[in-house]
Amino acid sequence: MTSLSFIGLGTMGYPMAGHLARKGHPVSVFNRTQAKAEAWCREYKGTSSPSPATAARSADVIFTCVGNDQDLREVVLGENGIIHGLKKGAVLVDHSTVSAEVSRELAQILHRQDVFFMDAPVSGGQQGAENGQLSIMCGGDESIFERVKTVMQSYAKAITLMGPVGSGQLTKMVNQICIAGLVQGLSEGLYFAEKAGLDPKKVIDAISQGAASSWQMLNRHKTMIAHQYEHGFAVNWMRKDLSICKEEAERLHIHLPVTELVDSFYAEVQDMGGGRWDTSSLLARLKKT
Repeated sequence: MTSLSFIGLGTMGYPMAGHLARKGHPVSVFNRTQAKAEAWCREYKGTSSPSPATAARSADVIFTCVGNDQDLREVVLGENGIIHGLKKGAVLVDHSTVSAEVSRELAQILHRQDVFFMDAPVSGGQQGAENGQLSIMCGGDESIFERVKTVMQSYAKAITLMGPVGSGQLTKMVNQICIAGLVQGLSEGLYFAEKAGLDPKKVIDAISQGAASSWQMLNRHKTMIAHQYEHGFAVNWMRKDLSICKEEAERLHIHLPVTELVDSFYAEVQDMGGGRWDTSSLLARLKKT
């Protein structure tokens, strides 16, 4: 089996690394909170490493899943970063949602050490990670993609090579742009139904098999109707992702009016104390206004 390391055992990384261990791969993990890594090792077969460099030392493939550009640079290039433990010919696969710019930057640096890089952000949320049903958007060389695709199938239902390094992150931006508009539309629809005196659940039953249907509608309407906002991707993280989208749009000299508007709505949700609520909490904002 392929020797692996996994850096970043957050909401997504913890179960993703677990799927790799269940497939029989030797997995070395690192997490900034050591207790989280130790808990993972008690649940799965694997070893906890004291630093990213140590975790990467004997790995053929290193996976990262961290918060933002700075976090990724730190775990890769920092004093005890992955770059100090990599062996020639290894592959670094980054599952974080970060800028395409930092992905290209790291790919160039690692290439000088005969190490390959692929950006591979994921979609599907915590539920998808736990069930091994993530969608992965990849950017990198086709030969490297084929080399690591089978390993990633441990936690994915769909894996697509989008183009050169950075293409995966650009595709994830499209994903987040689409989600922002969909969730706002669903929130407004449910709010309208309630104010019009309709039964929101019956409304969803009536329209969810038609053209209005979406993953958000099918998977989030029940918790939204129940005013429960602890079942998915947090507002704080969505705002981070939308900021990446807006920065890239500026580089492309294009305007994203709906994305910018929904981002401002999420800022209002944060002001309501909902930074850790899931993204469907746009409905809570409507009900407050």
